[in-house]
Amino acid sequence: MNNWRILLTSASLLALTSAASAAELNIYAWSGEVPQEIVDDFSKETGITVTFDTYDSNETMMAKLSAGASGYDLIEPSQYTVQVLAKQGLLQELDHAKIPNIGNLGAPFKEVSYDPGQKWSVPYIWGTTGFAYNEDCVKTPPTSWKALWDPQYEGRIYMLDNMLAAYIAGLQVNGFDAGTTKPEEIEKATQSLIEQKKVLGGYNSTNYGDLLASGEACVVQGWNGSIAQVTATNPKVKYVIPDEGGSMWIDGFAIPTSAKNVEEAYKFIDYIMRPEVAAKAANLSKSATVVDKAKAMLPKDVAENAAIYPPEDKLMKADFILDVGDATKLYQDGWTKVKTAQ
Repeated sequence: MNNWRILLTSASLLALTSAASAAELNIYAWSGEVPQEIVDDFSKETGITVTFDTYDSNETMMAKLSAGASGYDLIEPSQYTVQVLAKQGLLQELDHAKIPNIGNLGAPFKEVSYDPGQKWSVPYIWGTTGFAYNEDCVKTPPTSWKALWDPQYEGRIYMLDNMLAAYIAGLQVNGFDAGTTKPEEIEKATQSLIEQKKVLGGYNSTNYGDLLASGEACVVQGWNGSIAQVTATNPKVKYVIPDEGGSMWIDGFAIPTSAKNVEEAYKFIDYIMRPEVAAKAANLSKSATVVDKAKAMLPKDVAENAAIYPPEDKLMKADFILDVGDATKLYQDGWTKVKTAQ
């Protein structure tokens, strides 16, 4: 009888051990924003196995979720994308009791216009959209989006392969607000982007920083975090928030309604909101953290880097893009014209 009890107890323990080791989490996030080291640290601490996939545009991620793609427990949408996905019923309402470290958010991020009260998402990092250049081939420092239309750099100019990012430049270079819903302004921007193709080397959202650092590109549109990673090793690469404004963005974490490993998703959000973890993530990704205590832990070359933490006067001019609603189709139709134009 005792032997049977021992066997049953052993079997029960084995079952419990197997269940614990089966904990997993499937993350779908922006390329370059969540360092692998952070993911590995989380797995080591919690025993949760993480599968990590990346995307290079909100539109790619939204298309997957809207098409019914399941399997992701945690996503990293930008501000306007949170609005769109929530409207479509594709996000779970968050239980803040399961994210005690949400209290570490800095004051500007505790109440955001696109998601009051963090009902659907928790901010993670923020940044800007601008352009960068290599001093080896750009001798006079440019300050305007016009540099991306400059024929003297023909074939060595790259735009982000991202609809709304491209339209930020296309609209602002014409004096319009990024995120406008006016058909005539979107059409004018479309024509400007089509005209630009004569001088473009291509569209690139993945390794544009490397192209710039190597000198293959002279001027590129880009996100500040990606460029800051390059400038850390190549000081000849300079990041610019254009005179026309550029844009500010916030990327955060949200849980899809189709998520199967919800508790694990909450654990990751809470983990990355710890000041020491947020600081490590910001340092590795060269991104601006939303956790105040984390910023105080950053090395000087990150905390005082104007590409990562721009001057207040620059941020004041930057557009903050929200859901453009029905005008999305105008952008989509225009982008199709741009990409298919010869």
